Parts: sequence; structure tokens; C-alpha cells
Amino acid sequence: MPEINPDPIVFTVLNEIGIIEQLARTCLEQVLPDGLRISHFSVLNHFARLGDEQTPAELARAFQVTKGAMTNTVQRLEARGLVEVAPHPNDGRSKRVRLTAAGYHLRNGAIAALAPVMQQLEDELSEQEFAAALPFLQRLRAYLDAERDPPSA
Repeated sequence: MPEINPDPIVFTVLNEIGIIEQLARTCLEQVLPDGLRISHFSVLNHFARLGDEQTPAELARAFQVTKGAMTNTVQRLEARGLVEVAPHPNDGRSKRVRLTAAGYHLRNGAIAALAPVMQQLEDELSEQEFAAALPFLQRLRAYLDAERDPPSA
């Protein structure tokens, strides 16, 4: 059997990140309340981290999904009282979405429910190892975020 060439390091790192994302998603899905999906939690987490209102179009761009998909997600969250949707003050055709106290509480509850899993990770891999990985991951995310839209012609 011929020797297989090793994959380039960039591919290998991105592949590991993708696998980690899938495994982390599975852990999170196990602690989310019934009827709440990862896509819903991700929007709640986005607002909790950034603390600002956004339009459905801005959210769609941030999550790299269609506006229709994001509108559906926002409607489901609104029906559960986890986000509020209000008319945009400067654009009658647009809406503004913001996190409610209930949405913030649910997001924090899901993270708290993950505490045993996070503690197991920290028992296996030290807090220092996580802290050492963070600057690289933040730089990689920032680069990929800046490069995701092709240049305008």
C-alpha cells in the first residue's frame, strides 16, 4: 500500500476544530431544555456576549445562514419569550431583535448545566492549557471572520 501524504497542518488544525465543535455540540444538546436547538442557543449566546440589538439580516450574516432561516429561529425564540422583536426606529421595513431576561436566564442555565462536563475537561486539561490555546483561536477566528466575504468586484 502506498504511503499516504500527511495533510497540511492548517487542514489538520481546522479539521480538529470541526470535530471538537461536533463533540461540544453533542454535550450542549444534552442539557438544553426540550424544544430548544443549538441554533436557538447560539443566538441567545450571541446576544449575551455582545449585549446589543441586531436586525435579523445582521444576525443571518453573523451566523452565515439565510435571512429566512434566521427569521425562523428568531420567531421561535420570540414565541418562547427569549427574545423581543420591535420595529427598527430608522427603517420601517426592518426589525430589531434583543435578548430578554428569560433568554439570558435560559442561556446561563444551559451553561451552568454544562459545569460538570467543563470540570471534567479542566481536570483532564488544565486551565493554563485552555488559556494558552485561547489567543491562537481568537486570532484564527478574527482572521476567518474578516475574510469570509469575498472582495467586491
